[in-house]
Amino acid sequence: MSIAKIIGIRREDHNKWERRAPLVPADVKTILNENTCTISIQPSKLRIFSDHPYEQAGAVISETLHEADIILAVKEIPVELLQEEKTYLFFSHTIKGQSYNMKMLQRMMDLKCNLIDYEKIVNEKNQRLIFFGRYAGLAGLIETIHAYGEKLKLQGIHTPFEKIKQAYQYSSVEEAKMHFKSVAHDLQKNGIPKDLGPVVFGFAGYGNVSCGAQELFDLLPHKDLSPTELAKNFSSLTSWDGTLFKFVFKEEHMVIPKNGKFDLRDYYDNPENYTGNFSSWLPYINVLVNCIYWTEKYPRLVTKDYLNQHPDGNLSVIGDISCDIEGSIEITHKSTYPDSATYTYFPAEKQFKDGTLRNGITIMAVDNLPCEFSKESSIEFSRVLREFIPLLIQENFNVSLEELKLPTSMKRGLILHQGKLTEDYIYMKKYLKKENS
Repeated sequence: MSIAKIIGIRREDHNKWERRAPLVPADVKTILNENTCTISIQPSKLRIFSDHPYEQAGAVISETLHEADIILAVKEIPVELLQEEKTYLFFSHTIKGQSYNMKMLQRMMDLKCNLIDYEKIVNEKNQRLIFFGRYAGLAGLIETIHAYGEKLKLQGIHTPFEKIKQAYQYSSVEEAKMHFKSVAHDLQKNGIPKDLGPVVFGFAGYGNVSCGAQELFDLLPHKDLSPTELAKNFSSLTSWDGTLFKFVFKEEHMVIPKNGKFDLRDYYDNPENYTGNFSSWLPYINVLVNCIYWTEKYPRLVTKDYLNQHPDGNLSVIGDISCDIEGSIEITHKSTYPDSATYTYFPAEKQFKDGTLRNGITIMAVDNLPCEFSKESSIEFSRVLREFIPLLIQENFNVSLEELKLPTSMKRGLILHQGKLTEDYIYMKKYLKKENS
């Protein structure tokens, strides 16, 4: 007879904004009713769901999780809190070799831990199965338009955009949507000052994050154009009647092949065969919403060199929802928090200043945007994660990797097994070696 597993849910301590939970009380109750296990949860005064609903659902409130077999979290776990031979599930932010988490990864290896990263639990098409992406898009779009409205106001241009609050100032997504509809009515009724010209929003990417951002943007009066249509007709476009212009960039708009025609599979497999071409679209964009997955082997979208050579372009605000530091948006030089969500880059001076300022290019770089809708994002995330819990309860991680019965989607997310990097993640040794040298 197997021993009942204990699942631990740790309290988040990343920052004061991190109020999410991997499992919500309703799903904890379902798991306990349908499985033979115990769920132990650390008390938290910050978590969006208080301790009492978890107790009512049947969870045990415990300051320590030493007895837990499986520990669930949202964000990274401080090195000093890691425990030997535990199975952890959280967003580890290690797969790109992020230097700030290599000590954590090395410590998990030393402790012979198992690590499953939510980000890498994917299907056969490499599509993520457990994610907060939609809420990152929703909150990111709100923060981006808020910054744009503030910037225009500082320039003496008053528009309905300045009515948009920050995401955390809305009680729910539904309230935000109702406000966007009100702003949409205002745009249609009063329009936009003619001297502002066409107001163009570009969305880089078309995945879960981008869809979340577009979900809100599409409530505003707008016309969808392809990048080529925009470039061809730009001189004749106007937003004086309140109509905004939107276009969505796919990979074929971001790069050009060095030889032959663009091929998506070839681009992902052999990015060295392509040259970045995104700068050709920048003269037409007022607001760029960046939602792409990026690693250093792919070309950047926005470079310092381009901006320094074109310091007086139309680009006004970048909502870098992806928030890769000095990544696809090279001027994203740090992440931010909701209470100080932006900073501004001045290309001519090659300098940064905190805040949304009248001139320069303002960057919104909040790196945990779903926190601004902590309750709703946790409920949706938990609804999906709940289905994977029985598989974890039944698994014996002490067997060899080949003997694990986890479904393929979860095995794809298994970075460490008994403290060793699994085959798909052997490449991370170079980052560990670099950090430890």
